[in-house]
Amino acid sequence: MTENLWLDRWNDRYSSEEFAYGTEPNNYLKEQLEKLKPGTILFPAEGEGRNAVFAATKGWEVSAFDISNEGKNKALQLAANHNIAIDYQVGELQTLNFQAEQFDVIALIYAHFPAEIKSSIHRMLDQYLRKGGVIIFEAFSKNHLDYIAKNERVGGPKDIGSLFSIDEIKADFPNYSIIELEEKEIELHEGLFHNGTGSVIRFVGQKL
Repeated sequence: MTENLWLDRWNDRYSSEEFAYGTEPNNYLKEQLEKLKPGTILFPAEGEGRNAVFAATKGWEVSAFDISNEGKNKALQLAANHNIAIDYQVGELQTLNFQAEQFDVIALIYAHFPAEIKSSIHRMLDQYLRKGGVIIFEAFSKNHLDYIAKNERVGGPKDIGSLFSIDEIKADFPNYSIIELEEKEIELHEGLFHNGTGSVIRFVGQKL
């Protein structure tokens, strides 16, 4: 998919008044953040901001980015509704001004980048996490295509290259102590586009 088509797709999805994936945080993110002391956190591909805003309400210092201006507008609207502030940048990761070892946590929640760049994005993000910092990851697995075939409402990419496997996560994050890494069938009820049974990879790792 060309860059412009990719951008148009997300701007289109985020341009309606309703929140595409709802305004409540992802359950796995919520569960993992409750185990950690608030610090600095980065949300890549954060869309309309539901997870970033949740983290900010819990005392985290939040940064987020996405390629979609429409996503940012919705996120800032949601943040204002909660009377909190988040730093939300728009653009490709390599053009943004994050610093080495800036973050205590990086949360990748359904951050499905195009297949040809997803591993390089993960490697780039690693630079911005301090030693001892934590990655929290939930995204659709390669087996999720079978679930989409049964129920399109569950959402997720339809090309296998944009989906994840346990082996890919191990390869992309080799310098991490694995706290949790599993493929799991879950029920999703997130806004308009994540509804039904799906297959996900869940990963929590601590940077060595």
